Amino acid sequence: MGTKTIALDEKSYNSLSSLKKRDESFSDLVKRLTKPNKPLASFAGAWKDMPSKMKADIKSLVEESRNRDRQRLEQLVKKVTK
Repeated sequence: MGTKTIALDEKSYNSLSSLKKRDESFSDLVKRLTKPNKPLASFAGAWKDMPSKMKADIKSLVEESRNRDRQRLEQLVKKVTK
């Protein structure tokens, strides 16, 4: 596979560089960032073989997180409306 040279201004280079993992080349970074996303439907059934206890634990963690988010939002609304 051949190579191509591209020119980036310093701000663009710094933006890309900040996203690059330690052992990742810029080519690998560009491939990672431009990889097509999987359709949401491809995850259907992903939990079907998961133990019930693990599913319950995950659902509990999600609910706890939603409650904390709700509480933070309520606090922010109170601050803003004072």
